[in-house]
Amino acid sequence: MTTEHLLGETILAAPAPVAAGNPELSTAPVLSAESKARIVAVLEQRHSPSTARNYRQDWEKFTAWCSAHGHISIPAHPAVVADYLTECADLRTETGERAYSMNTLARWVASINYWHRAVDHRAPGEYQLVKDTISGLRRTYAAAGDRPVKRVAPLELAEIEHIVTTLRGEAKTWQSRTRERRDSALLLLGFLGAFRRSELSDLQIRDVTIHSSDGLHMRVRRSKTDQTGHGLIKAAPVALTHTVCGPCAYRRWLDVIAAHQAAGRPGIIRLLRTDDEPTGHVCHLPHPQLTDIDVPVFRPIRVNGNLGDTALSGQAIHAVYRRAAHAGGLSPAKIAQLGGHSVRAGFVTEALRNGAQPHEIQRQTGHASPTTVGIYAREHNPLTGNAVTRFAR
Repeated sequence: MTTEHLLGETILAAPAPVAAGNPELSTAPVLSAESKARIVAVLEQRHSPSTARNYRQDWEKFTAWCSAHGHISIPAHPAVVADYLTECADLRTETGERAYSMNTLARWVASINYWHRAVDHRAPGEYQLVKDTISGLRRTYAAAGDRPVKRVAPLELAEIEHIVTTLRGEAKTWQSRTRERRDSALLLLGFLGAFRRSELSDLQIRDVTIHSSDGLHMRVRRSKTDQTGHGLIKAAPVALTHTVCGPCAYRRWLDVIAAHQAAGRPGIIRLLRTDDEPTGHVCHLPHPQLTDIDVPVFRPIRVNGNLGDTALSGQAIHAVYRRAAHAGGLSPAKIAQLGGHSVRAGFVTEALRNGAQPHEIQRQTGHASPTTVGIYAREHNPLTGNAVTRFAR
């Protein structure tokens, strides 16, 4: 049973509290199996898979703890939640580090709140005792320097250009040329579009439109901050040089996809069996017509050179970035700090450095709040808007 199916069954089976003010709703209605299945099918779409998974795992952990300590898990008393948080905050690993970060503890409260609201109980996190417990734990963690938030290092455009140039120079076989075209497009479009890994994974050929003046328009159909699918158009303009031109990288990768659709592996071999390193822009050339556009833009490449049918996972995209950075000769220290979020962080960092305003950055990144953009400025770009620059000589 999926997490959302479990949540749906819980909501449908649980009676609403009489204290809510309507005794007529204090008993659960008798619904047919068909009616329940129809409602649950809709409820399953409320959350992303990762959010649903966290809700389930966090709730199972809390209910197990309550059972072991003789407490009622729902409705949970605020003091019980406070006890749970403080006990878990004191747990240590074998190396002496706190077992759980503050972000994890805060997420647990959100999960507990959700399950309570799902059956019309007041969320424990709304009580002042729980709020103060979280605040006190934050100060305790900060004072001790425990489990600070770890942020990935930004991958900036100059670094991406170096990586792409190196990958192209070292691609000597049709298999390595296939991988280079995909990885170059993934890096450049990931940066220019300030994409999350999930957005790149979800991107399909039908979502990308070529424009003679704008370069590329890329539609994000749904994202972390847009679960209801309002959509967002991200642009990738034509660059001055072809080495960092997102539309050129996409055009080169699109040729591979078209060759694969037309003739499979032999088609890719015919396309890439000779040296194909570009010497100029190719984005202005006619784009191939694909027979199927409802396919992922980025997909796995097997050892034998065949393209997979499914989209690259978020973890696979993370691995591509690190592998490409290693091939590009970046330092081990920098590679260790890279993650799937590095190209997005690189976009925001460079945009701030170049004078872009938060609302301009949000238009491309899709951030819901300028506060989040400010985090990048503090973490990776401390000189922007800083009075200390007025003393530079």
